[in-house]
Amino acid sequence: MPLLRRHLLAAAASLPALSWGQARAEKVTVAGWSKAITEVMPLLVHADKDFYRAQGIELAYVPGAGGGDAIRNILGGRADVAFTDPGSLFAALDKGERLRAIYDIYPQNVFNVVALRTSGIRTPADLKGKKIGVYSLASGTRQNLQVLLHQAGLRESDVTVVVTGLLNFAPLLQGQVDATAATDTGLAIGRRRGLGDVQVIEVGKYLHVSSDLFVVREEVYRQRKQALRRFLRGYSDAAAWMMAQPAEAARLAATRAIDGTDPALALDVIRLRNAASVSGVTRRAGLGAMDVASLQQAADVYRQLGLVRRAIDMRQVVAADLLPGMP
Repeated sequence: MPLLRRHLLAAAASLPALSWGQARAEKVTVAGWSKAITEVMPLLVHADKDFYRAQGIELAYVPGAGGGDAIRNILGGRADVAFTDPGSLFAALDKGERLRAIYDIYPQNVFNVVALRTSGIRTPADLKGKKIGVYSLASGTRQNLQVLLHQAGLRESDVTVVVTGLLNFAPLLQGQVDATAATDTGLAIGRRRGLGDVQVIEVGKYLHVSSDLFVVREEVYRQRKQALRRFLRGYSDAAAWMMAQPAEAARLAATRAIDGTDPALALDVIRLRNAASVSGVTRRAGLGAMDVASLQQAADVYRQLGLVRRAIDMRQVVAADLLPGMP
């Protein structure tokens, strides 16, 4: 039986708490790139399911506004683990921060740039001179926009970047921006809210790289290996449960996620995130497995773009020894 299928079957139901005992539970705080939204449901079900308690982990979540925020929160000691995008990781490494990537949350590139069909924007080259929305200046939407512009021989200075927040399709519909950088889930929400006929430019067709990783400081990686390993087991079980039971996850989103009030939309978002959690690498090696070659290619592209100055050796950054299934 393939490893991923075994994992899904094992986590289809919530696990009974093991004999760690409440007094022995160890707290792990995750700094997110967002508020408590549906697409991070594996981190929001700790009160409803025993995935983390079964591993002796007490989970906490610190919201943010972009992957850069998540990195800053672990550097500032407000969290142990950052839920962040590769671009934010590269930027921190470029500044000399000592960080480790320990789990690939979404091995698929889920970023895109969206424009109304009537705009005439069809390719990255058509973005020149246009106003383009991003979630925040510290977000993966901005960094993936820069990657897309690079493919057309453009720089960020060739466009006007506008910070629109997560609900960035309203500014698009209102004509405040010509296009907007988003994710697949953002696009799904926009379409449900009447976005209409749009042109979608998928960044993954130009740079196939993970969208989000769990990242920790080198010091935390060395000092808290057992706690981090148990946290990753809990998260992996929660992610596998969400794949096996998407409808149940959507129902829980109604009480745990700030955007979970529409059950049909929540289910759409969950299905998109489930799909983004799986790749050829994870099918062979299990959820969370990291593609070092792909991450290295992305780091090299970021250097070519001028987004980072120093060469980054991802073999020195990726730490696979904490992944579920590793001894």
